[in-house]
Amino acid sequence: MSDAASTAAFRAARDLLLRHREDYAAASGSFAWPELDEFNWALHWFDVLAAEHPGRTALRVVGDDGTDEAVSYGQMSARSAQAANWLRGLGVGRGDRLLLMLGNVVPLWEVMLAAMKLGAVVIPASTLLQPADLADRIERGGVRHVVADAAQAPKFAGVPGAWTRVVVAGAADGWHRYADSATAPAGFVPDGVTKASDPLLLYFTSGTTSKPKLVGHTQASYPAGHLSTMYWIGIKPGDVHLNISSPGWAKHAWSNLFAPWNAGATVLVLNQSRFSAPGLLAALGDCGVTTFCAPPTVWRMLIQADLAEANLSALRECVAAGEPLNPEVIEQVRKAWGITVRDGFGQTETTAQVGNTPGQPVKPGSMGRPLPGYPVVLVDPVTGEQGKDGEICLDLGRRPLGLMTGYLDDAGRDAEAMRGGYYHTGDVATRDGDGYITYVGRTDDVFKASDYRISPFELESVLIEHDAVAEAAVVPAPDPIRLAVPKAYVILAANVPPSPELARDIMAFCRERVAPYKRIRRIEFADLPKTISGKIRRIELRAREADEAQPKPRGVAEFWEEDFSW
Repeated sequence: MSDAASTAAFRAARDLLLRHREDYAAASGSFAWPELDEFNWALHWFDVLAAEHPGRTALRVVGDDGTDEAVSYGQMSARSAQAANWLRGLGVGRGDRLLLMLGNVVPLWEVMLAAMKLGAVVIPASTLLQPADLADRIERGGVRHVVADAAQAPKFAGVPGAWTRVVVAGAADGWHRYADSATAPAGFVPDGVTKASDPLLLYFTSGTTSKPKLVGHTQASYPAGHLSTMYWIGIKPGDVHLNISSPGWAKHAWSNLFAPWNAGATVLVLNQSRFSAPGLLAALGDCGVTTFCAPPTVWRMLIQADLAEANLSALRECVAAGEPLNPEVIEQVRKAWGITVRDGFGQTETTAQVGNTPGQPVKPGSMGRPLPGYPVVLVDPVTGEQGKDGEICLDLGRRPLGLMTGYLDDAGRDAEAMRGGYYHTGDVATRDGDGYITYVGRTDDVFKASDYRISPFELESVLIEHDAVAEAAVVPAPDPIRLAVPKAYVILAANVPPSPELARDIMAFCRERVAPYKRIRRIEFADLPKTISGKIRRIELRAREADEAQPKPRGVAEFWEEDFSW
C-alpha cells in the first residue's frame, strides 16, 4: 500500500464518521476500520493535513500567568520534522523506546510527532512520577532515550542506565538541550517504511488494582483507533477542543492529540498553576471552546461554582471520561447550560468503546451504546454466555483496530485478558432493550451484602446528590450477620465540618432513595486514596476494611447505622 493509499483509506473512514456525526445508526451500520498496511500517522495524516491547512491553529497553550502560545498546523509539521532530524542525530532510531516526561508545553507535541516520524516507541510519563517510578519504567520499558523538563531532571539522578538525556526548557549537566533542535535541517526523509503494525506507544496503566501494566499500541491502533473517540466527542474540522487531562496518561493522547487532529481541529490547553473552576469557566468563552471534555472530579468541582458565569456562545458538546459521571452532576449542568454532558467509556488498552454520541437520546445513568467499530458484548463471568448483563468484553472475532497488541512481557496477563475469544475489560455493566449500556463497577468492586449484589457506583451517585458530599467511595465492610454491608468513605464539600448529626442525615438521605438491602450502614469522613491519574483506589479502601489482623477502633469520623435511633 502506497503512502497516498494509506492516507486515502484513513480519510475515507474519518469522513464517513464526520458525515454521520449525528446519525448513530448510519455510522454504526456503514463504518469499517481502515485497512492499513504501511502507515505513519504523523507523515501520512498530520503532515498531509498541514499541507492542506497550513495556517489553521493546531495547538494553543494558554497559561494563567498571561502566556498564550498558538502553533499552526504548518508550523507544527515543520518543527516536528526538525525535531526528528535532531533526535535522529542523537541516535534515536526505529523501534527505540523513548520516555517522554513533559508538562503541557509545545515541545510535548513536537516530540510526539517527531518520534512517530522516526518510528520510535514513546513511553509517556507523568511529571508527578518519583525516582522509584521512573526506575521501574526505564527498566521494564527498556528505555534508551529520555526527554524531560529541566525541573524533572534531578529525579533521574540515581536511575541507572546508559540512556540518552534530553532536557526541555532549560539546561542540566549531562543533558542535551532541546532548544538546539531549532538549528536542525528542515524537511524530514524517513529511513524506511513504517508498518501499521509497528509499535508506537507503551503505556503504564495507573494501577488502581495492582502494579501498573505495560500496554502496547501500534502506529494504527491509537492514531487511527481514535476515530471512535473523535466520533464520540463530536469534534468537527476547525473546532476548538478543550480537554482537562495531564500528560503521561492515555486520556491526554485521546483528546489532546489524536481525536482532535484526526478531525483537523485545534487542541486547546489551559495551564493553571492551581485548578480554578471560575478560571476554567471563563476560558470556555474567552477561547471560543466548541467541544469540552473533563473527568468527573472536575465536573463535580465545576457544579460547586457558578455555572451561569460561563460564556457558552461557541460551546456545542460536553463529555466526561475517566470514571462514570454521576447522573446528579449531568442534571445540574443541563439545567444551567442546556447542554447534556455525555458519558463515555474506554481504557488505556483501547480507544473509546462506548459512548453517548451527538444528537442521540441520552438515558440517565447510561454511558451510551457501542461506538462504531467496537463489537461490545456483555459476558456472564460464570457461564461465559452473552446476555443483558455481565462483564464488558470485545468480540475478538471482529477485533477492533483500537485494541492494544497486548501486555508487554506478560503472557499470563495477556492470556487472562484474551480468554474465550473475548477481550475482557474487567468492568461490569447492564444493557437495555435499546442497546444502552449502564456501568455497574469493576468486577472486583461489586460485592454481596445479605446475598444481594451491590454496585458501589450506584450508591456513590446517590451520595453525591447530598449537598454536603463532594466525593464518595463505597466498599464492603465486614458484618457478622450480613457478611458485608455498604460503607461510604466521604469527602465533604468546602467548609462543611463532619459531625454525628451530618452522618445521620446522609444515611437518612440514602435510606429514602435506595432499597433497604442497599442502604449505607457505615460512614467515615476521610480522604480518598487515588492513583496519580486521579482514579479512586477502592482496592485500598477494601483492604482497610478486610484487614482483620489490625484492630479498627471507631474513630471520631466514623459512624455506624446502629449509632442512631431511627
